[in-house]
Amino acid sequence: MTARLSLARPSSEALTTGLVAFAVMALAQAPIPFLDDDRLLTTVVVVAFFAATCALSADVWRPRRVALAAGFIVAATFALELLGSTTDWPFGAYDYTGALVPEMGGVPLVVPLAWFAMAVPAREVAARLVRPAWARVAVGALALTAWDLMLDPQMVGEGYWAWEADGVWRGIPLSNYAGWLVSSAAVMVVLDRLLPAPGRSRPLFWLYAWWGFSESLAFLVFFADPLVGVVGGLAMLVPAGLAWGRTRPMPSSRTSHG
Repeated sequence: MTARLSLARPSSEALTTGLVAFAVMALAQAPIPFLDDDRLLTTVVVVAFFAATCALSADVWRPRRVALAAGFIVAATFALELLGSTTDWPFGAYDYTGALVPEMGGVPLVVPLAWFAMAVPAREVAARLVRPAWARVAVGALALTAWDLMLDPQMVGEGYWAWEADGVWRGIPLSNYAGWLVSSAAVMVVLDRLLPAPGRSRPLFWLYAWWGFSESLAFLVFFADPLVGVVGGLAMLVPAGLAWGRTRPMPSSRTSHG
């Protein structure tokens, strides 16, 4: 028997939309270190990031598949963040401050958008580094968690959420990263089911590399925290550098299943 892979034909419209969203995201990021109140721009950045990931994914997979994956991951991670902020599991004891709006049930709606927005680029990096599905899930989870080495210190510093206990990494407990790693692995498993055969999108790969570079630069130059910039930058840019230039061969439109 044969089954058709859910791959989209190359779409110039999807690629153009993704690149425009990427440009909006990058332009909105630029003034953030210089503003006292960057709540609006932070929301713009995340929404544009989500839009860029969705559009660039639609250049690889069929749009219906992308919409299904995005909807499922956003809904699941919203539930996860709601669970985490009310029960302290699986990340540890933290609370959103209400600074980021809109929100539902105390959870800013941009947070689950950010999960999907970075998960797909992180998996593109993993797919260039390893081939077995289990290894791709593991490496993808590490690549996604690496982002939070810089994201969480920045968001806590901006006052968007707060931890009850003072943790070892810029006030953030290690339980947060354990929770991120397990949750990220679950996200990667879902993506492997809904968006098969990753590793062919250079724009999605560069989207991950951009975040590693821009966040590291922000901490090194503007946030006066070189430790976070160096550690977080290495955690993201080393795997991106190793994956640079690698790509999986495009599979045929049909594959056999025994």
